Amino acid sequence: MSRKLYIKTFGCQMNEYDSSRMADLLHNTHGFVSTDDPNEADMVMLNTCSVRDKAQQKVYSQLGRWNSLKMENPDLIIAVGGCVASQEGEQILKRAPQVDIVFGPQTLHRLPDMLDQCIGQKKSRVDISFPEIEKFDCLPPARVDGPKAYVSIMEGCSKYCSFCVVPYTRGTEFSRPFDDVMTEIVELAEQGVREVTLLGQNVNGYRGPLYDGGVMEFSKLLYYVASVDGIDRVRYTTSHPIEVTDGLVVAHVAIPELAAHLHLPVQSGSDRILKSMKRGYTSAEYLAWIDKFKGVYSNLSISSDFIIGFPGETDEDFEQTMDLIDYVQYDQSFSFIYSPRPGTPAAEIEDTVPMQEKKARLMALQNRINGFAAEYSKGMVGTSQRLLVDGHARKSPQQLTGRTENNRVVNFDGPSSLVGRFVDVMITEALPNSLRGRLYPGSIKHAN
Repeated sequence: MSRKLYIKTFGCQMNEYDSSRMADLLHNTHGFVSTDDPNEADMVMLNTCSVRDKAQQKVYSQLGRWNSLKMENPDLIIAVGGCVASQEGEQILKRAPQVDIVFGPQTLHRLPDMLDQCIGQKKSRVDISFPEIEKFDCLPPARVDGPKAYVSIMEGCSKYCSFCVVPYTRGTEFSRPFDDVMTEIVELAEQGVREVTLLGQNVNGYRGPLYDGGVMEFSKLLYYVASVDGIDRVRYTTSHPIEVTDGLVVAHVAIPELAAHLHLPVQSGSDRILKSMKRGYTSAEYLAWIDKFKGVYSNLSISSDFIIGFPGETDEDFEQTMDLIDYVQYDQSFSFIYSPRPGTPAAEIEDTVPMQEKKARLMALQNRINGFAAEYSKGMVGTSQRLLVDGHARKSPQQLTGRTENNRVVNFDGPSSLVGRFVDVMITEALPNSLRGRLYPGSIKHAN
């Protein structure tokens, strides 16, 4: 009888990717089969994220709930991985002695050995070191179930923004060798993957080693990925403004498979705040890149990240952010109230912005961007959109669902045989959180 593994994942796409690789690894080495029910699992695992506020609190709350499972089944293995594990280390075992394994983002490949030692020696194991590329050398080929997949091409961060904990939890930047990245993508395509999303903390800073000692730049990598037989859509996240190049601008025009969407985090429109954040660019420099992209690609959808209420942010600083938003007219955003992360330089800056003011600013910013997003959605009505059909609609299982290049969910009527294929759909209605569409006559016949 197969042993069952339950993984609860917090955070970004990078963590989702890591969770899938952990499942692949433990399936290969110990025969674990994934389950959605922790009550029936032989091993439960938290893959944590420390970017958001109260990250540690969420972890310990979940471990408290899992303690009852451990009491019912003393053989249950409880593991904690990810960035909170990297931050907390041995402290997790002190606060939650029911935990058996603690590992960092760069040591997930050591899980099988840690599990064996834990079971054999009846002793908890902790490994939160940073062996970098070793992780990818030890992972099995990726397994997927669906037409889309994530591929991590680089990890860590060397930018050291004053608010960010990533360099301390994932280590400094390193890029996977070009041949390794391409091998993984080819293997995914052979399993039926049609869309890949390239991942990295600063993905456009990728500089992959080549077999001859050279380096593959990110913009050039995109051409190779798009050329893989079967891969018909390519995305990437998250990019950093100081790593944007003219080559990346050209790639968005020259590569049909590259989604017409750019996620370029700015964080603030105030130069004073950007300097305090140690972002390495000014608002004018950021907008110069936006102008370049828009100048060659009029249909490009642009999204961004914003931190609201950074220590010392004044009304004038916030208005400069709103002015930048009005200039760019973002399609989407990920925006959050600043919360200090332990061990970061910004955590030492006196926070003089009242929480009530932070909440008001966040609401104003989100309302502004939501207004632009609603106008974009309305403007899509009557247009033809190419969708990769993901599966059946969540609220209407009799319908199919897919995403546009600018990440809009579209629900429409069609046969199940279209799942995993690209189709052309006429957008008929814009709803608050999705679009409705209608298959073009002949779409089923020509779906690819």
